[in-house]
Amino acid sequence: MRFAKYYLIVFISLIFSGCAAVILQPADFSWPIENALKVDEKGFIKEDRYTFSINVKRIFYEEHKDSNLALGKVIRIIRNKDGYYFITASNFKNVYVFFPVEGGMKLINKIKISETESLNQPAFNQKAPYIELIDNSKKFLLNHKGIVR
Repeated sequence: MRFAKYYLIVFISLIFSGCAAVILQPADFSWPIENALKVDEKGFIKEDRYTFSINVKRIFYEEHKDSNLALGKVIRIIRNKDGYYFITASNFKNVYVFFPVEGGMKLINKIKISETESLNQPAFNQKAPYIELIDNSKKFLLNHKGIVR
């Protein structure tokens, strides 16, 4: 009976040690440069190098209240070290920050760049640990929480 008790404790310990979450750290999810991806007729953008595809119509609806404006537009997207995706486009007033979830991407933050002016020619750069947004002569440093500078 005494041995059965020890076997049970060892057995339970093995079960719980096998259920512990495996976390691979540290990781670097950053992309070295942004991608300018054209929206197709179904509202998708696709990045073959990173095996990436996602429908962006919802972003256009969020920005302009019209998802049909996505057709033929160019989306600017970059990923930072922590795995957040920063997305914007010409005529947007916001940068959208997404994080991958099972089967999609979840909006984490909507960073308002300007109340009145839309972005003309936005471009992203890696400025670790931040993402730099350049629009003509204006520059912003961003993280997933908002504008840092």
